[in-house]
Amino acid sequence: MTTMLDSYREHIVNTHKQPLFLLLVGFITSFVFIRFSVRMIRAKVRWWPGNVTPGGLHIHHMVFGLGFLLVGGIGVFATYGDTPWIDWFGLAFGIGCGLVLDEFALILHLDDVYWSEQGRKSVDAVIFGILFTALLLIGYVPLGVVPGEDTRWGLITVISVNALASVITLLKGKVWTGLLGIMVPGLSWIGAIRLARPSSPWARWRYTTRPRRRARALRRERLLHGRADRARTWLFDLIAGAPDKVPANHPAAHRVAERMAARASAHLDAHAARALARRQARLADRRSAAVAGAPSKAPTAHPQPSEGPSGGVPARSAGARQRRRTVRAGRSRTYAVGPTGLERRPGRHPHLRTKTRRIHR
Repeated sequence: MTTMLDSYREHIVNTHKQPLFLLLVGFITSFVFIRFSVRMIRAKVRWWPGNVTPGGLHIHHMVFGLGFLLVGGIGVFATYGDTPWIDWFGLAFGIGCGLVLDEFALILHLDDVYWSEQGRKSVDAVIFGILFTALLLIGYVPLGVVPGEDTRWGLITVISVNALASVITLLKGKVWTGLLGIMVPGLSWIGAIRLARPSSPWARWRYTTRPRRRARALRRERLLHGRADRARTWLFDLIAGAPDKVPANHPAAHRVAERMAARASAHLDAHAARALARRQARLADRRSAAVAGAPSKAPTAHPQPSEGPSGGVPARSAGARQRRRTVRAGRSRTYAVGPTGLERRPGRHPHLRTKTRRIHR
């Protein structure tokens, strides 16, 4: 115990890192407490107080987190960062960070997705925040550079190259490698050299015209990253609880399915869609022609009126059917206006006034 206290005084107190250390303690403590609380509420444990719902309004814990953030941030400026106030305000700020980042997914999606698959983004944000604060506590600033020292151009070059590699790594879809590579040089360099993930912006920009490289990225995603994602999912379920399994008939599942269907239909080729519509119209035309040409089951008692100048109704109805079939099929037809009405033009006739009509869909 004495050795731990001496190490604490030497590495934390004497180096003026106690406010940052208390911030990290408050960060971790608030996250562990609130996750335990929501899991007890989810399990409907009777002895746990439950949600805060004054007047039936459910107040999320990020509201309390914002209060802690305001108290910690404003308090440091109000007291000019003097001790011991800065230590207490650092602890309050860390508590606020844990409460707010635990509902990061809700803030991002503007929807209560705490126990859904989208809610895992909150765990990602909290773990990254804890790791980033711990690295700051160990190295004070990136790469261990202490303010006030003489300018070293070699170190500045390394920092610049490391920042560029971190940006490339993030564009390749390797979020954890890129973010941690900001503080630990070498990680981002490896991520920048290796293949990008297939769903990353880098793959969409660079692998479209390189099918072999895209195939390698897909194979690596299926083998390597699939195992890593399963391990990460198991760890996050252990820490924060498994998300709810949405049934197939749930309204949320219907909304997701509708969005996916709309996205897929938006990428359909317009020419293929028109070809499909033409095929369906031709099929409907054949069905209507088959129904019209089928013999009647019972003979009619009244004879059909003959076609002529006084009996042009059948010709007009036949012309109307022909026009309807033409509209459905989307083809052009040529008709002739004769003494019996609108007829199909078989060829040129010197005694008939002809008219060509192109009917579009």
